[in-house]
Amino acid sequence: MKINKKWYEDKVQACWIGKNIGGTIGGPFEGVEEMVEVTGFTTEKGQPLPNDDLDLQLLWLKAIEERGILGITPAVLGEYWVRFIPPQWNEYGIAKANLKMGLLPPFCGEFENDHWKHSNGAWIRTEIWACLFPGFPEMAVKYAYKDACIDHGLGEGTTAAIFVAALQSAAFVESNFRKLMDIGFSFISEDSMTAKSIKLAIDCYDNGVDFKEARNKIVEFSKDLGMFQAPANVAFVVLGLLYGEGDFKKSILLATSCGDDTDCTAATVGSTMALMGGMNAIPEDWAEYVGDKILSYAIDLSMKRLCRSCSELTRRIVKQLPGVLSNFDVQVEFTDGETEYTEEKPFAIIPQFSIPTNPYTYDDLADLTHTKLRAEFDRAPVVKPGETIKLTVTFLNGMYDPRNLFLKLHLPEGWSAEYKKHIAIMHDSTGHRWIDEQPWDAIITVGENTETINKLFLEVSAEGNPRTGMVPIIILG
Repeated sequence: MKINKKWYEDKVQACWIGKNIGGTIGGPFEGVEEMVEVTGFTTEKGQPLPNDDLDLQLLWLKAIEERGILGITPAVLGEYWVRFIPPQWNEYGIAKANLKMGLLPPFCGEFENDHWKHSNGAWIRTEIWACLFPGFPEMAVKYAYKDACIDHGLGEGTTAAIFVAALQSAAFVESNFRKLMDIGFSFISEDSMTAKSIKLAIDCYDNGVDFKEARNKIVEFSKDLGMFQAPANVAFVVLGLLYGEGDFKKSILLATSCGDDTDCTAATVGSTMALMGGMNAIPEDWAEYVGDKILSYAIDLSMKRLCRSCSELTRRIVKQLPGVLSNFDVQVEFTDGETEYTEEKPFAIIPQFSIPTNPYTYDDLADLTHTKLRAEFDRAPVVKPGETIKLTVTFLNGMYDPRNLFLKLHLPEGWSAEYKKHIAIMHDSTGHRWIDEQPWDAIITVGENTETINKLFLEVSAEGNPRTGMVPIIILG
């Protein structure tokens, strides 16, 4: 594919300026339960408000620069989370506590998180994935899931992140907002609260419902979830975009007027409209007012090479793009000419990504280079003495040859397990890695004693391969 470099830079730069504008306008009204009247900035010119919506994406860029896009897994992002994200609030703190116990994503976003897994922390940080996969929502949603499941498991917060990431990625090549929403819907369940809430917003607009009444209908629909939850707030974003009818200022002000998580809704409206139209979509007076600076507060400020401006963030993302896409057999050539995708629908060339369905999963248990492991349980891995639990480990071939794996479970004293000690992984004839998957089951019987945190170790060796894994698996008592 050929990408006009100025076109791409313009959209990426606009994305972050638009996000800063929305977050700065919406920030002062965060947490207001009723509708508010907003007319514009209430802060000092040139001083954008710090916003975790943007901060966490600076951290993900650091991870990508250090590990490469293929090295980005939920578990790797979890390690960066524990090290570089100080806040303890809501799902951020719950995920951190679970990660520190050794619980891996997505289960770390599920355990003791019934309320906050449906909240806003993930769909507000999807722009990084959209910008790295412009016009490839299949890939943007894959990485948005890797990100979101850390603190939202398989809840509505993750569903909302997948919807927004798909929409924003497609916005690079599609400017019709109704078509963008259809692309977003194609990746999420129509039975989800998020999908139903967004469709309610669309129906209100299509049927000529007054804006205030439409906002109140959305609040009523999801009132059982309460404030700061994804279904209502994503619907507020959609309300702003629909009722704003293409006017950047009007759209942001309408979304903010809905109240609730206003910095998130306004920031996402700003970034989405900017991705659709580039810098031309942003009024010059607002762009000048907010300026280019990025102020941070939700990540470790001692972090090396912390982005301090939208321009720096843009340059570093542009630098990453060719390498990121080449890992997925998409060859990028920056050009001064027209942007040309090799397919009529560029987002159709990547295989379909499906959302996992089992929340009791350790998605990236281990990567031994020759073999990758994923673990899941038949129920929540919280046990009592004498109980049994089924562990299924899926082995994925990381090389281009068949392999024999030899397995041994090391258990706490008094525990026992039934399992096969050998499994074969086949060679994939198409030459692609990670295709062949072989499941392996172990029925584990808990002994008379349990600890709060019980560590099992799965020893994995492969004849002819130098790496032997001693992979820890956490089961809570």
